[in-house]
Amino acid sequence: MSSEPTNRTADLALLLLLSTLWGSSYTFIKIGVETIPPITLIATRTLIAGSLLLLLVKARGLSLPRDRVSWGRFLFQACLNSVIPFTLIAWAEQTTDAGLATILNSTSPIFTFLLTVLITRHEAVTSRKLLGVFAGLLGVCLIVGFEALAGLGHQAWAQFAIVTATISYAGAAIFGKNFRGMDPMLPAAGSMICGAVLLIPVSVIVDRPWTLTPSGGSLAALLGLSVFSTALAFVIYFRLLQTLGSVGTTAQAYMRVPIGVAIGVLFLGETLMPMAWLGLVCILAGVIAMTWPAKRLADAASP
Repeated sequence: MSSEPTNRTADLALLLLLSTLWGSSYTFIKIGVETIPPITLIATRTLIAGSLLLLLVKARGLSLPRDRVSWGRFLFQACLNSVIPFTLIAWAEQTTDAGLATILNSTSPIFTFLLTVLITRHEAVTSRKLLGVFAGLLGVCLIVGFEALAGLGHQAWAQFAIVTATISYAGAAIFGKNFRGMDPMLPAAGSMICGAVLLIPVSVIVDRPWTLTPSGGSLAALLGLSVFSTALAFVIYFRLLQTLGSVGTTAQAYMRVPIGVAIGVLFLGETLMPMAWLGLVCILAGVIAMTWPAKRLADAASP
């Protein structure tokens, strides 16, 4: 009997787990920033995750590159993929619900496409993708726009910070193409280490961590965020890249949205306004249209 169905079942289970790990990160952040300042929270997150990933690199018999070019790229990737977006999201979640952060952050594939078209121009522009861009940006406007019209209050600035973080993630996805041919565990570990090196001194100067008195809940959330939503999630992600390929990355992009929203509603007692639910539907439709492989659409249309 072939083991392919069993392997596929395991891959789908891992895909669901990955979506849950990344969807839950917003709730971890929400609990963490209750008593830990955003910069210190993210500095510690990158330090713990980077250390764990470095141990995994060593366990696999790999070694990080030693040349300046590679580490310069790790540093730039760290800024785009962790330092800027992690910190902005953590700052924003001091006043914004985790579920709303999940929704806004789900637009990353849309901004990736926009940056690709405007800068690198190596991706074909199709009517389906343009429709996806329109639907996704409409969803963002439905969530952010009306509050912004009310006077650009602190809540609106927090939501704009999350959108900015999402654009930073999109830039990281494009720049990440520079690591092609390198074992993906290496840029993951290298960029996390660089992120920690950048953020820890800022944390020491700005927050003076030794003066903080974080709660047990915040510390537990920080540990969960670092170990599960960052280090473990990366390991699962790299495994799925080898088995499911682009399907894994495509599916988790929109699977984590309802998961993240549901976690915020169930465990934090959050609620979404009707306009936010409509925005969620638009964003999900846009992300699916942007990321669903054209071949699968053709197969679905064939009798």
